[in-house]
Amino acid sequence: MKTNKLATVTRLAHPQFWLLTIGSGLIAIHLTLVWKAENTNLFGTSFLSWAAVSFIVWEKRDNLSLESDILSCFLGLAFIWIALIRSASMNSFGGFLYASPFIFGLGLALIASGFQGLKQYIGELITLLFLSIPKLLPEWAIYKITLLTAKSSAFILWYIGFDVTLTGINIYLPNGSVEVLRGCSGVELISQMLGLAILFLLVFPQSWQYKVLVPIVAATVGFMMNAGRVALMTVIVAKDNMNAFDYWHSGNGSLLFSIISVLMFGLFCWFLIGHNESKNQDSKLS
Repeated sequence: MKTNKLATVTRLAHPQFWLLTIGSGLIAIHLTLVWKAENTNLFGTSFLSWAAVSFIVWEKRDNLSLESDILSCFLGLAFIWIALIRSASMNSFGGFLYASPFIFGLGLALIASGFQGLKQYIGELITLLFLSIPKLLPEWAIYKITLLTAKSSAFILWYIGFDVTLTGINIYLPNGSVEVLRGCSGVELISQMLGLAILFLLVFPQSWQYKVLVPIVAATVGFMMNAGRVALMTVIVAKDNMNAFDYWHSGNGSLLFSIISVLMFGLFCWFLIGHNESKNQDSKLS
């Protein structure tokens, strides 16, 4: 009896170049779709996540095993092809825009390294998966987070001296009120920050205490920045400035809060790295 095993695919000349070209094209397609959907929050989150994942993969490019097999390549191409076909045939993208980065990333990883090499990209894939969390969470969980956001925003306004009243997810000021809906719950920003926290822990291994602390800090920064944004929009509504409200709600202002969150978390990570380096130096001297 003659048996045949699936042969390993012969390496292409300059595989990194081809994978970089395909990956760049998929990233450009996804960001273009998000831009056309006018989803500013997702665009900012996606841009930062893609940038972080791309940077990490580029940094370890020389240590990656770029060998795959026919089955892995076929499945990877199938994932990417199905996602591209669906994106071209949909009028309303909905949750697909949140899930497509993970699908693209998984497909590209299978083409590059096969099933056996997927472990090289676990952190990057988890980061992209976090983009889809806002669409995967059940409604009751999102409502709980939305309610907590409303309470936190009302507390911020009360603390700085506003006459504020909170009823459920409705925040009232004497001259106006806002209702905190799902889109302002902060789930998207929190998911983005958690994804970045995982990438940081992969690049800079930490002790178990910091492995717990880093995601908590990331989620807290994202949550509090969003609560501050909701508080700001409540004040703007009370002043009857709807142009400013639109800017901070769905314009570039919402993206600015995402950038500030990433910068604040980056400062924390920088401090943590410096602390660990000084600690290691002290242990060597002693």
